[in-house]
Amino acid sequence: MARHPLARTVTLLLAPALALGAALGLAAAPASAAVWNSCDQWGSTTLNGYTLYNDIWGSGAGSQCIWANSGTNWGVWADHPNTGGIKAYPNSKKVVDKSITSLSSLTSSYNVTVPSSGAYNTSYDIWDTDYDYEIMLWVNYNGAVGPLGTSQGTLTLGGHTWTVYKGNNGANDVFSFLRTSDSTSGTVNVLPILKWIKDTKGWFGNETIGDVQFGYEITSSAGGLNFVTNSLTVSSS
Repeated sequence: MARHPLARTVTLLLAPALALGAALGLAAAPASAAVWNSCDQWGSTTLNGYTLYNDIWGSGAGSQCIWANSGTNWGVWADHPNTGGIKAYPNSKKVVDKSITSLSSLTSSYNVTVPSSGAYNTSYDIWDTDYDYEIMLWVNYNGAVGPLGTSQGTLTLGGHTWTVYKGNNGANDVFSFLRTSDSTSGTVNVLPILKWIKDTKGWFGNETIGDVQFGYEITSSAGGLNFVTNSLTVSSS
């Protein structure tokens, strides 16, 4: 469950070590000079139609720095303590702003390099424009992490096989699709997933899809770990 996009107010004070960690984080970024980087808690920029967020939102967070060569080639260095609870969801967002029935296609391709340690998931976080519904697609995950809600069984859809969970975080319904085997690259046909939720399950109606985010929901990354989005595309028509 990534932080609700409307909750942009600062809800925690990061430790003074963040400033020191910022310098370390930038040193861990790729040698080639990125066109943008930030160690700010809510650091954000827009590049080639995608909006990047550092998005350090959870309590007890450590240091995190984001860098980008473009909106679709970017990465994060994060040093969050080995404690429970989500600390951050650094991500790249593409706005779709179309209703499900008016979409003829919604697809995305990804290629990432993720660490073998730490606790995190690599996921899409898809929202309707009113932020009533959150659809998460976990393409890989590691460590002590798990989805919200209860299992609804296994489903093959959109080019992948998922275990589906349904829950509510007190603010909105959350539908989580966890890939049954980890992947670091692939293409997801998102529209059939949305139609399955709408038409087969009836969990929502003809929602207008707003944000399609892709990033890393990080619970712990003690000592500093690198997460790299080598390439990303989000396409709709």
